[in-house]
Amino acid sequence: MVDAQTAWMATPTAAAGAAAAGISIRHLYKIFGPTPEKFLGPVRDGMSKQELRDVHGHVLGLRDINIDMPAGGIQVVMGLSGSGKSTLIRHINRLIDPTAGELLVQVKGQPVDVMKMNPRELLRFRRQQTAMVFQKFALFPHFTVLENAGYGLQVQGVARKQRRDNAMRWIERVGLKGYEDNYPNQLSGGMQQRVGLARALSNDAPVLLMDEAFSALDPLIRSDMQSVLLDLQQEIGKTIVFITHDLDEALRLGDRIAILRDGEVVQQGTGQQIVLKPADDYIASFVRDVNRGRVIRCRTLMLPGARVDGPDVDPGLVIEEAARLLSAESKEAANVVNSKGRHLGTISMGDIIGAIVPPNPEPVPQAGLVEAH
Repeated sequence: MVDAQTAWMATPTAAAGAAAAGISIRHLYKIFGPTPEKFLGPVRDGMSKQELRDVHGHVLGLRDINIDMPAGGIQVVMGLSGSGKSTLIRHINRLIDPTAGELLVQVKGQPVDVMKMNPRELLRFRRQQTAMVFQKFALFPHFTVLENAGYGLQVQGVARKQRRDNAMRWIERVGLKGYEDNYPNQLSGGMQQRVGLARALSNDAPVLLMDEAFSALDPLIRSDMQSVLLDLQQEIGKTIVFITHDLDEALRLGDRIAILRDGEVVQQGTGQQIVLKPADDYIASFVRDVNRGRVIRCRTLMLPGARVDGPDVDPGLVIEEAARLLSAESKEAANVVNSKGRHLGTISMGDIIGAIVPPNPEPVPQAGLVEAH
């Protein structure tokens, strides 16, 4: 009898048409050094990162990470350099083994603990259930765009025509049709990253891991790639884990955001929750200069009440767009209406202006932004 841990391996083409997978991380610790298990207890009891490093010669990568990542959504993990975000994402496909903890991925409807996989199971999991997009593109210089995009399928042993057809489909979807016979050195940085994205999507893996995938790109190209990803996500509905150090990128892409500092989760939630209710001064320092009008949505500000003489807006619309609509129609208030046409409440221009300007504009001390090394 096949147990839940290995049932997903029963079908050779498990990745084909795979449903989105949710990810649950429980009490994850990572200590780098020659004898990490020796210091797991003291770290759990509160030993500081500095003491562990300076006195005992070990490095604390992650401390007690607990995150539930939404199936079919984009989970952003952000933080400054050294916060542990790249270490965390590499645990999901076990490029890094933990010192302790549990990492469950829903595979074909069953929770599978990645940490308990044997080498054969792990290899198959990496090939069929996850795909990764790197900051440095990681393209083969001697492969064409088409060959790079189909490489994951080649590793899986997929027939040449099938992998060519699949790779061409995604090359076209990321806007590179006509470049399939070019080599990486004939492409711009943004185009190369599109090839990396096409390669990841060609595998049809339910989990897409993106480690600072757009960080090396120029701002305009970076914004364009963010739009490409959001458009594709509407179609593919993958479980995406996206690593970034940029708050604007996190707020634009993330259905949920987890902010790390010194290997610990400082705050997690939706972009609205983090901007409106920062957990401490460190988070407040991040969000102080955020354009709140592009984060807060109408559902947050709407008040109960009868219909008003004004336009209808969706509850998910950001208030900056609602303000633009009110201004264009010279109205003072709008009706918040759901997709079925049900009236939910109203939102006024005055409330929007009040929300965009923070109630306490005093600057937050910057000390929290300095990383400990």
